Amino acid sequence: MSVEAPAAAAARILRGELRAAARLMRDIDDGLPQAREVLKQLYPHTGRAHVIGVTGPPGAGKSTLVDQLTALYRRAGRAVGIVAVDPSSPFTGGALLGDRIRMQRHASDAGVFIRSVATRGQVGGLSRSAVQMVQVLDAMGRDVVLVETVGAGQDEVEIARTAHTVLVVLPPGLGDGVQALKAGILEIGDLFVVNKADREGAEQVAQELELMLELDAHRPRAWRPPVLLTEAHTGKGLPELLEAVEQHRTHLDRVGAGGTAARAREMVAALLRDRLAEEVGRQLARGGRWGALVEAVAERRLDPYTAVETILGECLGQR
Repeated sequence: MSVEAPAAAAARILRGELRAAARLMRDIDDGLPQAREVLKQLYPHTGRAHVIGVTGPPGAGKSTLVDQLTALYRRAGRAVGIVAVDPSSPFTGGALLGDRIRMQRHASDAGVFIRSVATRGQVGGLSRSAVQMVQVLDAMGRDVVLVETVGAGQDEVEIARTAHTVLVVLPPGLGDGVQALKAGILEIGDLFVVNKADREGAEQVAQELELMLELDAHRPRAWRPPVLLTEAHTGKGLPELLEAVEQHRTHLDRVGAGGTAARAREMVAALLRDRLAEEVGRQLARGGRWGALVEAVAERRLDPYTAVETILGECLGQR
């Protein structure tokens, strides 16, 4: 079976063909080289979607919140893409698909494209392929792309480098957990959502968040993150949340590019790290000179720091 030319595959995705987009996302997740060639074609057509990250601890109700926000956006006539980052299966390495099951009511809506992707051990709350899948959804004309992270806690700062607007979702009953979050995801939120607000302790969590934000001297003052109370399972508070998201988007438009240069810098750095890691891994597996360096480290004839400096020097000296 012949492989479709990158330009042809990109053209079908730009026309909004769901099967072409799904095939590319599968190739991205599998790390196939041809996927990169299609992404090169698509990149000039990205930058139009509003990317919304949804993060927070497990049990906060992120999936239900994403499901309800999707319904509201669809009622407004906006096309939605969803990237749900699931924990990896310990047996297959694939996504557990829990989020796709919970969002099944949107499955027959052509205006909603849902993709579950496994973390595959990637730290930061996002898999390495999730960012590229966001680009695909952007290029195919999705107005809004919702990215739900796996919910691993304060390590999920990677979402701030991908999304334009980050929602930090917290449940009641965290106790001292709110204090612990301050060192991590509390600092990346553009909006804070206390979900399951019908439960005891919700008002207290909201008050603690308000106080922390008031005392946070390191946060830029251009945007004051609001704290909202929602009941995602009933939809209560969701219209107000959607309005706050739109206000943040308006704020980003008003102040300029919204960190576009910084986001591009992070993207290039991340891709460079991945490509270098892939190439070094291949070379080490082949043995040869780099394999000999590893053997020398194992035999204590060479320290690992010098070995890495040698390999890095040879990598950078190429071309």
